[in-house]
Amino acid sequence: MYRSMLYVPATNERFVAKAKERGADAVILDLEDSIPVSEKANARAALGRAVPACRGAGSDVLVRVNRPIRWCIPDVEAAVAASADGILLPKAESADHVRLIAEAIESAEAEYKPANMVKLLVIIEDPAAVMDARAIVSAHPRVVAAMAGGEDLATALEAEPAADTLRLPKLLVHMAAKAAARFSFGLFGTVADYSDKEGIAVLVREARRHGYDGASCIHPSVVSLLNDGFSPSSDEITQARRIVKALEDAEARGLGAVALDGRMIDKPVADRARRLLARAGRWT
Repeated sequence: MYRSMLYVPATNERFVAKAKERGADAVILDLEDSIPVSEKANARAALGRAVPACRGAGSDVLVRVNRPIRWCIPDVEAAVAASADGILLPKAESADHVRLIAEAIESAEAEYKPANMVKLLVIIEDPAAVMDARAIVSAHPRVVAAMAGGEDLATALEAEPAADTLRLPKLLVHMAAKAAARFSFGLFGTVADYSDKEGIAVLVREARRHGYDGASCIHPSVVSLLNDGFSPSSDEITQARRIVKALEDAEARGLGAVALDGRMIDKPVADRARRLLARAGRWT
């Protein structure tokens, strides 16, 4: 899936022109928060030019649509018509909401016939939706990933948008995504201070320890930090291969576990190593 997703306002021609050079695994053309109400229609109309302009080598182009349904449906239709790879649905509130948007995507696909099935990624940004996260993420097979929206969640909770206050809801959304065998994106803190490279690297390492697959950002300087942090290192790959081989050799001798470097290796440990190798294979 994606280690890094870079938000770009759909109406900012200079940012759009540079987006494919930034190295992000996906570019998110934004029609929502970065676009004032007076420019919503212009942003939607810009997708026909912006989507192909953002498609670089190996990168997908997603579109973050608007929440009010009267804006969302035209946004979805324009994104599919422009051959976007996926729809990022903000403020996903229920399984029925997700199914409604999936139906709109399907209808647009029937008309515009994009080359590939359009993916759906959901952003959960309300306490009630957090409590229903597993149903939301599992609502339709088109849903491939989920994330928690920190700023809106904090507002709804009347809390500060800080790492400690948002940790629990973010983890609940993360667990819901993993329980539904979907990808999970996010960090526990903010990357608004994009000059704090070490601080961002710490956040990425923490998210990866919890099993997150990647994260989004609004500044291109953060992209490389996400790509590096969510990619297994060469040392991790080497160790994972050793773990898999050690257990395979043990199983060939009729054993279910084996010691390696003073640590007991059994099936769960080897399974994690295999998943790390699979992750590494996506980015090499």
